[in-house]
Amino acid sequence: MTLPRIVADETLDHLAPEDPAAVRARGDLRRVHRAMATRSILLRALRDWTPAQGTRAPLRVLELGAGDGSLMLDVARVLAPHWPPVELTLLDRQALVSRATMDGFAALGWRAVAIVSDVLEWAAGGGAAPTEDGAARRWDLIVANLFLHHFAGVQLAGLLDAVAARTQRFLACEPRRAWLALAGSHLIGALGTNAVTRADAVLSVHAGFRGSELSTLWPAPAAGWRIQEYPAGLFSHCFRAARVGND
Repeated sequence: MTLPRIVADETLDHLAPEDPAAVRARGDLRRVHRAMATRSILLRALRDWTPAQGTRAPLRVLELGAGDGSLMLDVARVLAPHWPPVELTLLDRQALVSRATMDGFAALGWRAVAIVSDVLEWAAGGGAAPTEDGAARRWDLIVANLFLHHFAGVQLAGLLDAVAARTQRFLACEPRRAWLALAGSHLIGALGTNAVTRADAVLSVHAGFRGSELSTLWPAPAAGWRIQEYPAGLFSHCFRAARVGND
């Protein structure tokens, strides 16, 4: 018997950034990422696409739902020696990226900017730094980590449609909706997590993905994209899309 997909509001999404429970939960997420080997999963997916040596133009990278930016900084520390300079946009509806994190990107030669915007406004064409002529900005790569599972129905369809229209490549790493992952979410307290994280972990698995669910929702013509969807590690589910000729 498979788990039906159920999307419910998570507690952390409704806490003020300065709320002590939210601060603790964001620290918990860093421990959860280590337990799930999220950095390694992202790196394996991104290493398959290594820009050609000698590329001079900066790569335009956007992370949706970037949170405090710490996970992307960990990824950047590994990729920076092999990639050309990167113009990185960290988009989140809360201002969570610290000065130290921004300095960390700068030390790697990555020019990072944090933008506070609702992703659905971005998908609708508002916010997130449009180009000078007002058109939606295009990206070489868009990344979403533990983010798409917050959306369902027309919201998820609209978000994926906006991503497909604005990027050459897309990578999403999401919770896997499976019994093993659900069991793990109920045991997450063993990492020392607070009540917010323990409750949200269970909700995240119920809202996660499996099989080819994201591939089915991808709005662009299959002939123009190379699509991969696969389980990763014990608890994660990944989706990659690259325009043909750019993969």
